[in-house]
Amino acid sequence: MSDQKNAIASSLLPELDAEMAGTRRTLQRVPEADFGWKPHPRSFSIGDLASHVANVPGWLSATLDSDSFDTAPGGEAVSFPAAASSSELLERFDARVAAARASLAKASDQAFLAPWSLLANGKALFTMPRLTVIRSFVLNHLIHHRGQLTVYLRLREVPVPALYGPSADESGM
Repeated sequence: MSDQKNAIASSLLPELDAEMAGTRRTLQRVPEADFGWKPHPRSFSIGDLASHVANVPGWLSATLDSDSFDTAPGGEAVSFPAAASSSELLERFDARVAAARASLAKASDQAFLAPWSLLANGKALFTMPRLTVIRSFVLNHLIHHRGQLTVYLRLREVPVPALYGPSADESGM
């Protein structure tokens, strides 16, 4: 990879690798027996939230490999079914991370600066440079929901993994 042509990808790959490693550690701790548990009636179940977290890395490939994504083509909302098991959850996550990393590694700086749109039934909800979409709509979105998932783990008395330094559970605090 040429540093001149792919400087943005080269700078994002270590961040992607670190965030995905922490996310996988978090997903590994989701108790399959609790997939239906919710902290509140309006909240995601832990299984639905974990499935959402496992799906988000796929958005990176969708952002780099196309000019837009329609959340409701023809007026019908796109749905992503929840994983039925812990192994399915991790397989889904690993496949999406591998695709995201491959898309990121081959992207040129020019591709990151090109506009990308999120659509609903053909109508643009927003249009931004791909780099902005990747940082805000993909990575920050993933980190937000992973944070929610760590709260769910705490509420289920599951040890929270270290993400940006030791966790209270892993440091013996």
